[in-house]
Amino acid sequence: MRLLLTNDDGVDADGLQALHDSVRQCFGEAVEIVVVAPDRGRSECGHSVTTGRALQIEQIRPDWMSVDGTPVDCVRAALGLLEKKVDCVLSGVNAGANLGVDLLVSGTFAAAREAAICGIPAMAVSHYRHPDIPRTWSHVPTWMAETIREFCGKVQQDNRSSVGTSPALLWNVNLPAIHPEAGIPPLVRCEVDTEPMTRRTVLDGKRLRFDADFHARPRRQGSDVDRCFSGSMTISEWSRPFRT
Repeated sequence: MRLLLTNDDGVDADGLQALHDSVRQCFGEAVEIVVVAPDRGRSECGHSVTTGRALQIEQIRPDWMSVDGTPVDCVRAALGLLEKKVDCVLSGVNAGANLGVDLLVSGTFAAAREAAICGIPAMAVSHYRHPDIPRTWSHVPTWMAETIREFCGKVQQDNRSSVGTSPALLWNVNLPAIHPEAGIPPLVRCEVDTEPMTRRTVLDGKRLRFDADFHARPRRQGSDVDRCFSGSMTISEWSRPFRT
């Protein structure tokens, strides 16, 4: 298999390296990994693309490239430039949760969605963070092993299938904010929460800001927000890449 990795936190982000390490620990050198990621942080850019100028791509090290554009730009650039076919796309690991309605603005999820629109199976991975829990990354390969194997197994199974007409696989995965020493969190499949964030609009002269308590956000019981905030690792799966 050949995997394309990207993110929205930038090519130097610890989460991207953690995702790379996760794939390597699962499959070793049996898979080929190519990384094409933004040259800087592009968080919360949604499905935006760059159309008014040419993009600059730079080789960082073997099989690692940066693009001075958005996560969707990176996916488009990779699919257009790489000589060999990409079997699937993994986006992340984002430093912060991408749950519920957040998916509409998430650059991490947009990169995966762009791949799925192009007919390539994709998975977005994010890590919910809480001020009371250390922001470590070394546990991610252990937590992600089962999910990566299952996802890649489904990709290989679909590639062997003679059907070939179903929409591309698209998963959104979130790791919970629990202490790594607590062990691997339970894995649950759930629907995306549609409850809107509660925000307070603050106007100071001509300066406007929106205040929100992310950790106390409204949630629907059993949804991805509810289950991830309760300590589970969540998977939400789409049958159609355009639907959220």
